[in-house]
Amino acid sequence: MSMIKIEHLRKEYPNVTPLKDVCVEINKGDVISVIGPSGTGKSTLLRCLNQLEEPTSGTVTIDGQVITDPKCNISLVRRKMGMVFQSFNLFSNLNIIENVMSAPVNLLKTPKEQAYKEGMELLKRVGLAEKAENYPDELSGGQKQRVAIARAIAMHPEIILFDEPTSALDPTMVGEVLSVIRSLAKEGMTMMIVTHEMKFARDVSNRVFYMDEGGIYEDGTPEQIFDNPTKEKTRIFIKRLKLLTLEITSENFDFIGSISQIEQFGRDNMIAPKMLRNLELAFEELLTQNILSESKRSGELLPASVTIEHSETDDTASMSITYGGPSYDPFVNEDDLSVTIVRKLAAEVSHSYDGKNNVTLKFSR
Repeated sequence: MSMIKIEHLRKEYPNVTPLKDVCVEINKGDVISVIGPSGTGKSTLLRCLNQLEEPTSGTVTIDGQVITDPKCNISLVRRKMGMVFQSFNLFSNLNIIENVMSAPVNLLKTPKEQAYKEGMELLKRVGLAEKAENYPDELSGGQKQRVAIARAIAMHPEIILFDEPTSALDPTMVGEVLSVIRSLAKEGMTMMIVTHEMKFARDVSNRVFYMDEGGIYEDGTPEQIFDNPTKEKTRIFIKRLKLLTLEITSENFDFIGSISQIEQFGRDNMIAPKMLRNLELAFEELLTQNILSESKRSGELLPASVTIEHSETDDTASMSITYGGPSYDPFVNEDDLSVTIVRKLAAEVSHSYDGKNNVTLKFSR
């Protein structure tokens, strides 16, 4: 059952357009983690959903009601939709239980006695009942965020939006907040969570949105997004890949300059010395002693493109070499010294041909 429907949502600012054309449906009970590089519109998307930001164009429908219609009573819609901000936004002049009670009493007209009872239950739920009489300034960042979550739940929302709920926290406090969000997810609450916590996003979500290029660049299950992303930008982000590309247009290319670039790439990305040395040796043996030698003989393999990738997540590296001409597999001749050396340096080697030759070497520590 569709809870939220977004159609051609666009948000423009004077100097930037973070959302260009967002179209997606969110079902009741979905727990969606929204990930992606900074500046790709993740927080803007959430703020457009509850009209804290007015979209430039497009429509947002919440539970059958078009909230982008000027005639919509957005205050009523917001009662269905809680939001937890990265900066907590607690009232410093109210104690903790008063913070939790405030919206139910003032907006829902809940009797104070009932609001107090429900508020205390919520504080127990987030492990902070003993802090009910304290003020926000007396709490840690993690405790403040748990109060903010209790305050959002106090309105009995159908949807909760979390805008980077752990980004302002000390690393030691992140776990306590994520634990509360996990418990909400298990109860079937519909949630959208902008987060940089990739392990959490994988564990808690049934869907993941990777945002880039002004929209939802890739949408899939955690397994699809984290293990088998179909789009290149998603793969680079998930694997936290650093890339170096070298273009080889002549057999007499600047070998020393290329090796210097590889060394600098390794230093910049803290690649282990042994792995970096293996990359340099494989580059020399496979490209200069094998592929370029064959190119000199046949005159058909250049230009070539060499891409080196290093993954921060698992500390692995790969080297891909793409070149033209007819199919030429440098690994066919097992007696070739360069092939023997490269096979010892790399954990895996492969060649494929799809109109161009594609050689891939994989390295591990």
